[in-house]
Amino acid sequence: MRKLIIGLIVIVVLLILIKKKNMTWRESILKAVYPVIMLPGKLFGTQKGSLNKQHKTATMNFYQLTVTLNNGQTISMEQFKGKKLLLVNTASACGYTGQYAELEELYKKYKDQLVIIGFPANDFKQQEQKNDEEIAEFCKVNYGVTFLLAKKSSVIKGAEQHPVFAWLSDAGKNGWNDQEPTWNFCKYLVNEEGILEAFFPQTVSPLDKSVVQLLVK
Repeated sequence: MRKLIIGLIVIVVLLILIKKKNMTWRESILKAVYPVIMLPGKLFGTQKGSLNKQHKTATMNFYQLTVTLNNGQTISMEQFKGKKLLLVNTASACGYTGQYAELEELYKKYKDQLVIIGFPANDFKQQEQKNDEEIAEFCKVNYGVTFLLAKKSSVIKGAEQHPVFAWLSDAGKNGWNDQEPTWNFCKYLVNEEGILEAFFPQTVSPLDKSVVQLLVK
């Protein structure tokens, strides 16, 4: 009985420590267990994504696309010509939400040559139910995000798919890749010339060497 009581006390203390002021219980627990979620991939290897090994060029000009940010400002992708872009579909209540912190770390290290844009979407298991203002606050307060965030949209194939993701997931437009996001935090890397270089699934950390090596080459 004593061991049971001690065990319950330990659980309660852990839960208190896990709960973050600006997060729901679910978000707090997911943030705490994120390293565990990523551990199998580190130990046993993960799918490393798809690379544009044949250097196929786009049939539709990437720089014709625009993005409306979560503050309502519309920007043209053309202003990023000469830099690499990492485009990521995101969500606030996902097991991979911890990647916000890793994306921010990556951005701070390579921001002279890299632009990151997060695209919040509620496409997978209702894991992004916040509005644009709430998303921006959540990312800033809990993960220190300073990279760009787009207005909430849909990223999977369909009539409401964001034009940027319609380009990223259509080989008829980008030249080679038909893969749409399989879950939150899939990553697409576009190079300095507007060519899609790679797709990485959610199981690949933004800090994984398979991603970083494409930024420094």
